[in-house]
Amino acid sequence: MAIGVRRRTLLVGVAATACSRGEASTSSRPRSGEDGGVPSGKAAPPAIASNNVRLLEWNLGPQPWGEGRAVVVVPTWAGTSARLPVLVALHGQGEALKAPADGAMGWPRDYAMVRAIDRLRAPPLRESDYEGFVDAARMAAANASLAAHPFRGIVVVCPWLPDMRSPSTDDIGPYARYIVGTLLPRVRRETPAQSAPESTGIDGVSLGGIAALRIGLTSPAVFGAVGGIQPAIADGRATDWTLLARAALASHPRMTLRLLTSHDDFFHDAIVSVSQAWRAAGIAHEFADVPGPHDYVFNRGPGSLELLMWYDRVLARD
Repeated sequence: MAIGVRRRTLLVGVAATACSRGEASTSSRPRSGEDGGVPSGKAAPPAIASNNVRLLEWNLGPQPWGEGRAVVVVPTWAGTSARLPVLVALHGQGEALKAPADGAMGWPRDYAMVRAIDRLRAPPLRESDYEGFVDAARMAAANASLAAHPFRGIVVVCPWLPDMRSPSTDDIGPYARYIVGTLLPRVRRETPAQSAPESTGIDGVSLGGIAALRIGLTSPAVFGAVGGIQPAIADGRATDWTLLARAALASHPRMTLRLLTSHDDFFHDAIVSVSQAWRAAGIAHEFADVPGPHDYVFNRGPGSLELLMWYDRVLARD
C-alpha cells in the first residue's frame, strides 16, 4: 500500500488534513493531543523529584519574541569535575500555548523526561517505560546498548518556545539568536556543560522539532547534532530541507542528523519524504519510524527515551 494511502486510512476528516500541513499554518492544527495542549490520555504526568537530577528554573527576562524562561536538567551522578554534553530540547505547541514558566516544564514534567532518566540509569527498559509503544526488537537493541554502554548523562536545556506561526521562516531568527547568544552561554557558565559544537545538540518534538531543525541547520558552527521528533514538516518541502541540510554539512561536515516519526504521526509522510530526499542527495542521517501516535503519551514513552539515549551516544565528550 502506498504511504499516502495508508496514512489517509489513519487520519479522518478536515482536521487531520490540516494537521499534515501544520508547518505552513500551525493555527490550523486540531486543539487536541500533543499539539493542542489537551492530552488525550487521562494520566497525570509523573513526579519530577529524583536523586538523579537537579532542575534549574531560570527567568531570562523579556525577549523580542516574549518572556525568556527555561528549565535546565542537570545530572547529579557525574561528579563535580565532570563536563557533560548539552542538548537543547524544544517542546510542542501544547506547551507554547501555556504560560512560559509552565510551558518550559514540557520535557522535564509533561513529557516525563525525569522518569526516563531514572529508567535509563536502571535498565533494563520495559514495555511500560515506552507507554506500550515499542516493538520487541527495538527495545532489545536499546537494552543491549545500555548493557554495553551505560547511560552517562547530558545537560538538557528546556526553553519555553512561543507559538510561532511558521518556524520555517525568518520569524524564528530572534528566538535562534536568544538560544545561541543568551541561553547557551549561561548554561555553560552555570552548569557542567561542554562548549564544543560536537558536544552540543538541538532537537524537539512537533512544533519544537521543526524549530530545532531550522535553528540547528542554520547554526552549524554551534550544533554538532541536530534532529527532530515528529517535526511539523509540511508536505512538499523536502527540497527546501535538503538544501538546508546540504548547506549545514558543507560548513560542518561532521554534523550528525536524525529524523524520528511514528506510525500514527500526523506528519509521517512529510518526514518520510524528507528522509528519502536526504538519502537521494547523499545526506547521511539516522531515520526511525516507531510505533505510537502524535500525543503526550508518545512523548512520555518513546519521545523522552529516544531523545536522551540518542544524544547520550552521539554527542562528543572530553
